[in-house]
Amino acid sequence: MEQPHSLSELLQIRRDKLAALRAAGRDPYLVTKYKRTHLAAEIKENFDALEGQTARVCGRQMSKRDMGKAFFCDLLDGSGRIQLYLKVDELGEDAFEAFKKWDIGDIVGAEGTVFRTRRGEISVHAHKIELLSKSLRPLPEKFHGLTDDETRYRQRYLDIMMSEDSKRVFSVRSRVVSGIRSFLEKQGYMEVETPILNTSSAGGNARPFLTRHNALGLDMYLRIATELPLKKLIVGGFERVYEIGRIFRNEGMDLTHNPEFTSIEYYQAYAGCEEMMNLTEEMILDAVRVAGVSAETLSFCGQTVSLGGPWRKLDMIDAVREKTGLDFHAIEGDAAAREKARAAGVESKPNAAWGEVLFDCFDRCVEKTLTEPTFITRHPVEVSPLAKRCPDDPRFTDRFELFIFGREVANGFAELNDPIDQRERFARQAALRAGGDEEAQIADEDFLLSLEYGMPPTGGVGLGIDRLVMLLTDSPSIRDVLLFPTMKPVEQG
Repeated sequence: MEQPHSLSELLQIRRDKLAALRAAGRDPYLVTKYKRTHLAAEIKENFDALEGQTARVCGRQMSKRDMGKAFFCDLLDGSGRIQLYLKVDELGEDAFEAFKKWDIGDIVGAEGTVFRTRRGEISVHAHKIELLSKSLRPLPEKFHGLTDDETRYRQRYLDIMMSEDSKRVFSVRSRVVSGIRSFLEKQGYMEVETPILNTSSAGGNARPFLTRHNALGLDMYLRIATELPLKKLIVGGFERVYEIGRIFRNEGMDLTHNPEFTSIEYYQAYAGCEEMMNLTEEMILDAVRVAGVSAETLSFCGQTVSLGGPWRKLDMIDAVREKTGLDFHAIEGDAAAREKARAAGVESKPNAAWGEVLFDCFDRCVEKTLTEPTFITRHPVEVSPLAKRCPDDPRFTDRFELFIFGREVANGFAELNDPIDQRERFARQAALRAGGDEEAQIADEDFLLSLEYGMPPTGGVGLGIDRLVMLLTDSPSIRDVLLFPTMKPVEQG
């Protein structure tokens, strides 16, 4: 029995084939273009009109079946697969012999007649075929594809080549982002672009990435949020603005966190939390429609929910009472809050304030249980340094977070526009940072200056594009929806 070739032998065989092609004056890498007339999907969708017509197709050869004097092969292009049928007496001996030496993975172009085989498969009966590019490495085994997640993430090009599911995820992602843009523009929003490099890391609670600007001789930071520059634009008079862009946070990595991710932030002058919650709900339902999934039976990691509205709205203090029995309305003082929480199994920092303890109880006991879409409102002021206080109780801010399947999807609030209060909150954040909290907010003096010119009442929301796509494609890890997730380099032996 003939022994299978080792990988190194297969690589050498393919390089030898390339050398032979070059020696014969048929270097495939010198081909600059191929005039295609139809995509695979177009042929299948319009077969009745195209049957018997000539079509020129091109793509990657994914399989070959030798029938002696004929071959069947599958061609993969950006729209899907189409079968090619080739016969020696139509191609000619020389072309047929050349084709037989081509490998799975090679890029080819074919011209032929559209027809349906006796088994009913729509195909192209090729009478001309051309090698457009040579594949020097064998593809993964077709029946199993890439089953190792590490390889899928590192070599995404192979993943989307071999897996229709992976290709679908990123097609959905593209449609969702495009749909969000369209939705907001219909609401009168203007898309803007703000700096990625900044001289301070203000705008969020996160540890930044530091880089060096050589020409200016400055240390600079990759942005951790787009919030502050967008609110400066509200001050300037653009009343509805949004930005979709990359955010960079030098933090841990898990199923829902990647050091660089995509968010959208949108701000509307003269709007409050109620309007922004309603807008967010409408936008997500529109994204569900664009993604082509069911709003009534949305499934994620074995759970199913209905997104039929209106979505639940629940104060954080009530959510904590429902799950833990702790009534923070009846708990007075920081020390009493820490003691009560500790008795309920929640340990906070030794100097945690009342509001921080309330948030800890929510974060550890409630958040993961919020399967149905739920807006959690009225967050403590200690954990909301950029949100406006509630008029009826200054311990809370007019803020909401949206949870679906126990995961935070969006965060919004009535933006703080009191420059004096904002400066005081930044001072508290500075004290936290001095005490060792590396993720505490950093003051932005230019932002404070802009507030002194007057910012109208404004509602703002930040929404994680990656997490939304995870929910819409039933993807358990954020790496499944990032084309090129952050990975530690493979050590070279």
